Amino acid sequence: MFYYSKYAKTITPGFCDRTRRLPRVRAQRQSRLYLQVPRLYPRQQRSAMMPTHDTGSVRSKLIIMAVSTTFVALFLASIAMLLYDLRTFQQYWVDDLTTQAGIMASATAPALAFNDARTARQNLAVLRVRPHILAGAIYSAAGTRFASYSQQSSSSAGLPDKPGKPGFRIDRAELVVVHNIIENGELLGTVYLRSRYGLVERLISYGTILGAVMLGALLIAAMVASRLQESITRPLQAVTNVAREVMQRRDFTLRVPGNNSGEIGVLVAAFNDMLAEIGRRSHALQEANLTLEHEMQVRHRAEQALLVADRRKDEFLATLAHELRNPLAPIRTGLDILRLRSGDAQATRRATDIMERQLRQMVRLVDDLLDVSRINTGKFAIKMGRVELKAVVNDALEVVRSTIELHGHDLVIDLPDRPVFLNGDANRLAQILSNLLNNAAKYTNRGGRVTLTAHVDDKNLVVCVSDDGIGIAPDMLASVFDMFVQVESTLERTNAGLGVGLSLARRLVELHHGTIEVHSGGVGRGSDFTVRLPIVVEPELPTKTMPAAFISSDSYRILLADDNVDFVNSIGALLSAMGHSVVITHNGTDALNAAARFVPDFAFLDIVLPQMAGYDLARAIRRLPCGPVTLLIAVTGWGQEKDRQLAFEAGFDHHMVKPVRFEQIEEILSNRNVVKKLRS
Repeated sequence: MFYYSKYAKTITPGFCDRTRRLPRVRAQRQSRLYLQVPRLYPRQQRSAMMPTHDTGSVRSKLIIMAVSTTFVALFLASIAMLLYDLRTFQQYWVDDLTTQAGIMASATAPALAFNDARTARQNLAVLRVRPHILAGAIYSAAGTRFASYSQQSSSSAGLPDKPGKPGFRIDRAELVVVHNIIENGELLGTVYLRSRYGLVERLISYGTILGAVMLGALLIAAMVASRLQESITRPLQAVTNVAREVMQRRDFTLRVPGNNSGEIGVLVAAFNDMLAEIGRRSHALQEANLTLEHEMQVRHRAEQALLVADRRKDEFLATLAHELRNPLAPIRTGLDILRLRSGDAQATRRATDIMERQLRQMVRLVDDLLDVSRINTGKFAIKMGRVELKAVVNDALEVVRSTIELHGHDLVIDLPDRPVFLNGDANRLAQILSNLLNNAAKYTNRGGRVTLTAHVDDKNLVVCVSDDGIGIAPDMLASVFDMFVQVESTLERTNAGLGVGLSLARRLVELHHGTIEVHSGGVGRGSDFTVRLPIVVEPELPTKTMPAAFISSDSYRILLADDNVDFVNSIGALLSAMGHSVVITHNGTDALNAAARFVPDFAFLDIVLPQMAGYDLARAIRRLPCGPVTLLIAVTGWGQEKDRQLAFEAGFDHHMVKPVRFEQIEEILSNRNVVKKLRS
């Protein structure tokens, strides 16, 4: 009858078979699991032993709820109907008796008028046809009884001496109506009627009918609820069965079937989602060891990467010290030559050439480091414009020509015949090519061959820099563009550099929306660097050049302000040798006074000056009468983009970063048409 014996036969032996299959080494764990059997299944056994129609089941509760709701509704409706019927019943009896009293008043008015008591009694005797009227009486206007009628033997039994106030009243189980007799506006007397008021009988009969109706309605509600509850209990029973199977089999792939709607559908869907979530978490727990192992591998790789980065940092610092000492040695030697052989013009020229070349190398090294820092910090900006390929190549060759000649390489250049225009920063594009050419020259043995070719492929310019140098190992191709990575850093190749040139070139190419790739056949088989950049399809028309006759040959008044005495005196000597009028100051106050007195055409001002900063000095000069016609040039060691912006906001026209080449000063001075225009 119950499920206990069947459940015990199917569950307990299976569990014992499972325990017998476990290894001996897990005997303790077997005993623990076996001891847990009484705690795992009693609730299931108790639920199996319960009868199908349990009073605590959802089915029984739904039926009881439906019947109780119906009973309450019918009970309240019955009370309302009963009260309404009693009210109607009372009103009916009052209206009927009042009407009878009015008829009796009309019939007995003449008898009262003529004092005919016999006729009045005859009129009252007509009330015998209404057996529910127990008694009646006619009273005169003075309130004395004039005539009476009663179903009892005594004619005056139960009749009051005075009629009382007009209207009706209920006295125990009797209804009394008092009605005035009025003739032509004169009160002749009063009619008094008393009848039975069967309220209790009415209440019993009507209540019996309502009780029968309510009982039938409750039976019908119980049958309907028993039929309709299946739409709720069937899904719940399915959920219960699936939950029991999941607990027994530990199979989280089971699902409750059906596509119910409403709250039951939400419950079933939520239960299925819960099973899916538990299944996912169980699967995740099973893979925990694999995840931990993978995390250990990732951590190990991260530690290896940190060790490699630390090693590269040490190599970079050592290489940086080496690269900075290399140009300093010939510069120091050149200074010794100038001091010892100052009268030898040829030796002086050779020493200055060496010092200038080494100084350019140091400036290039520092500029590369600063550019990399700006890119990494997001402060690097390029000035996009239309530039021609050949002009970019010429600028790049101007930078690396001395390096290529120093190594004795053959340089082969093959460019398109027609002009090719690019949308980019001319200086940065030249820097890309110069870095690639410089890299090819450094990693090619003396007397090697360096090739620069370019061609147009659809809407892209393809530039290839090739060499027949030491090549790149296959395992280094993926990291050759990383920071501080060097293909070869042996003592035999002391000019390997810092390992930032190729990384900077790649980032500059990406800023121009291009790509860069490297190919190599292996060690000793050279390398090829290919750059792809978008081109401007329609070339820009050549601009008109300014006629040479427009340039004036007059000398200029030049103001120099710098606290570096050696630097400013050397620049002043060169400018004076060119025929310009030069005034040299070493602090901001003297520079402002000299500007007001000297009225310079050009003012080369340091930013960090004693007594007055260069920015304040520029603003003060602009407020002078000569301020609008003076070309202000900032000469400083601060070369960040924000420093340039501060200089332009202070009123400077140009921004130059130390060390300054004299050719840069000559280029600014050669733009004399600006001064001429301002003077006009």
